[in-house]
Amino acid sequence: MDYVHLGRTGLKVSRLVLGTMNFGPQTDEPHSHEIMDAALDAGINFFDTANVYGWGENKGRTEEIIGTWFAKGGGRRDKTVLATKVYGNMGADGEVWPNHDKLSAVNIRRAVEASLRRLGTDHIDVYQFHHIDRATPWEEIWQAMDVLVQQGKILYVGSSNFPGWGIARANEQAARRGSLGLVSEQCLYNLMERRAEMEVIPAAEAYGLGVIPWSPLHGGLLGGAIRKERAGGAARSTSGRSAEALADPAQRERIQAYEDLCEQHGFEPGDVGLAWLLTRPGVTGPIVGPRTREQLDSALRALTLKLSEEFLKSLDEIFPGPGPAPEAFAW
Repeated sequence: MDYVHLGRTGLKVSRLVLGTMNFGPQTDEPHSHEIMDAALDAGINFFDTANVYGWGENKGRTEEIIGTWFAKGGGRRDKTVLATKVYGNMGADGEVWPNHDKLSAVNIRRAVEASLRRLGTDHIDVYQFHHIDRATPWEEIWQAMDVLVQQGKILYVGSSNFPGWGIARANEQAARRGSLGLVSEQCLYNLMERRAEMEVIPAAEAYGLGVIPWSPLHGGLLGGAIRKERAGGAARSTSGRSAEALADPAQRERIQAYEDLCEQHGFEPGDVGLAWLLTRPGVTGPIVGPRTREQLDSALRALTLKLSEEFLKSLDEIFPGPGPAPEAFAW
């Protein structure tokens, strides 16, 4: 396993990030523990979760599953760089109550204490804003985060789903306070969805944030969706963005061209989707969210896949990026 620094920090993290969103809703606790053990054995030390994972009436369940895994000992917590998120409403039984969501100082304090209890740990390595809060001033947000850093409850702060201007504004405000500011941005980024290249990734690079792409295979669309569909095994392609894309003739043609290109070179489409992200400037590592041990093993193959310049050029021809801003939208 290769390790890189997370953005401009001295923190070393693996080039694949273990996403845990399926733990609880899709994968039971014993199998979730098995996947985490296998990830750690493979050298993956960066685990990502969120307080809302588990969803609905089971919000927080994923953090609890990670907590029971830490409780097994064996150095699990010390070996893991733990990232979780704050923003979503955590009201009990679906109750929506003021100050139970977003990034007010009140909710940040409440949310971090609850996450620490569920995770069974005394600190969170990377505490991430799950979304930008347009109503709360950055002075308030950074004051709350600075207190948590001083208390030793969090070490670094990251963002998720932020626009480029949001990254810039957040870090300019942090600099005025003498705070470290954001060190990572978790964004939707893959071959199918490259709009982050316009402003988000340039902003992250300029301010020293590591980029952590989520949905690297675009909801399974880049994992051989058409081939699996024909074989009767593309369950993930029947809903969400995969279904929408496959129903669009132009998009379907691009996916078919992609799968054909991978087949010509003897590559698995899912491996290529991950390996491509590992070649992109600013990318720390994509988040892989396995539901099974086999899916984790498959993701690990991407680490050894080397894509030639000719092959990368072919990918750009199938999935052209938007180009940098403002050229991408100005002319």
